[in-house]
Amino acid sequence: MVKKRLFHFVLYAAVLVLFCEYGIYYVVIFQCSWPEVPSSIGEHNLSRRHLLKTMFIADTHLLGPVHGHWFDKLRREWQMYRSFKTAIELFNPEVVFFLGDIFDEGQLVSAPSFNDYTSRFHSLFSVPISTRVYVVVGNHDIGFHYRITPLLVNRFENAFNASAVRRIRLKDINFILINSMAMEGDDCFLCKAAVKKIHQISGTFKF
Repeated sequence: MVKKRLFHFVLYAAVLVLFCEYGIYYVVIFQCSWPEVPSSIGEHNLSRRHLLKTMFIADTHLLGPVHGHWFDKLRREWQMYRSFKTAIELFNPEVVFFLGDIFDEGQLVSAPSFNDYTSRFHSLFSVPISTRVYVVVGNHDIGFHYRITPLLVNRFENAFNASAVRRIRLKDINFILINSMAMEGDDCFLCKAAVKKIHQISGTFKF
């Protein structure tokens, strides 16, 4: 009798853990859906081939070695990993944009720790080969404007191919990705180059 109760307890506990750590993400995220395509799409000289399934994610704030506690880091990253993987599996986006502050201490860490940060990001947010990923820098990645150095900028841009300003065109849809810290307007090394790039891009559009 005791063994039977123990078996049932272990079984129920296992089911509960599986549901809370795996199943709950499907239950919640499955309630989401892509917006419905209006029937009038053809009236605007558009077709379904112009539709782009896009996912936007912001402020993941992966904890770092300075202020992040190991258990908090483990728990947060597991939840982000499961949420992201479930969303990718259910909705299969064509492109994913990360809108800054992907790290919490990117501006504070050493080069080895930054490399570890980058590896963790790619491990947590890996996507199928058919899905494109673009990353925009945030202040927690390289610091606020007054603390930014060429070293901090270059290592982030090299790690994520994320220049201060760039234009991306997907299915005839234009996306302009901008480092907001480069919009201070004080003619520093970062702002000057960013403003110049914006003017170059604006000249390619026909109004």
